[in-house]
Amino acid sequence: MPPPRPAPASPFDREGFVAAVTRLPAVTLSEQWEAVVAKVGGKVFALVAAEGGAVTFKVTETAFAGLTSLEGVTQAPYFAKGGWVRVTAAADLPAADVERYLKEAHRLIAAKLTRKARAELGL
Repeated sequence: MPPPRPAPASPFDREGFVAAVTRLPAVTLSEQWEAVVAKVGGKVFALVAAEGGAVTFKVTETAFAGLTSLEGVTQAPYFAKGGWVRVTAAADLPAADVERYLKEAHRLIAAKLTRKARAELGL
């Protein structure tokens, strides 16, 4: 009998967040604001608090409206502009969906980079 597989890491904890975002192209990580911050082209697209429990990321206006209607999802604090959500681990949103939103956040921010920057990053 093979040994049991470990439970997959959650995007709501540091290890799972890092695993999810580093699968995306041209991502850099930094420690700031007491969080692990994921960037593409030097621009933030997502972060997780150092102690875990909640993840923050960029979303479209449509996704923002839908997500913030869910329990455990709010507009991200300290992000003055709309379009950023904070999702707690207790939210009614499966981890796989959160990972898809992280991928979309990466795409949204990468799309705002200059053509030259995207080319240099291989995007």
